[in-house]
Amino acid sequence: MLDQAKIKEAMQILISALGDDITRPGLLETPERAARMYTEMFEGMNYTNDQIAEMFNKSFEDTDSTEWVLVKDINIFSFCEHHFALMYNMKAHIAYKPQGRVIGLSKVSRIADMVAKRLQLQERICADINYVMQKVTGAKDVMVVIEGEHSCMTARGIRAQNSKTRSLCARGVFETDAALRMEVLSQI
Repeated sequence: MLDQAKIKEAMQILISALGDDITRPGLLETPERAARMYTEMFEGMNYTNDQIAEMFNKSFEDTDSTEWVLVKDINIFSFCEHHFALMYNMKAHIAYKPQGRVIGLSKVSRIADMVAKRLQLQERICADINYVMQKVTGAKDVMVVIEGEHSCMTARGIRAQNSKTRSLCARGVFETDAALRMEVLSQI
């Protein structure tokens, strides 16, 4: 579990290491506020992928649904594990082919949100969402596409403004059927 007291202490050290005065009025409560914020923003670190699947396991029997389903433009954010830098303006697009079960649509967004709330790599976010979706729906055919901006590229280093990173994780028929994969991609 996330330790708010240690996060608060770390923020005090960081502010001091940055050369600011931790006792000045504008910063007095910042470590505590930051600890609460990080506890919320990194909530997903409290759970494994299997636990996330269990939390959002709200699927319904539906033997008539056999065509693919796409939930697109799910806003998420995360933090790069290499620089602790924000990955922002991220959109997750999640498609699956029901196999006797359909998931409540809000659960698709909740899965993406919880998986992203970790120190992550964009590629791993794709794979983790895919795994959780397969586990919850029982579907082997799942595709996840994520596009986002990374402050480790846009705000520092190369400062490549407006650069976007796109990741794709396709399993089952989305991996083997190029025409189907292209059909879904054309809808994103």
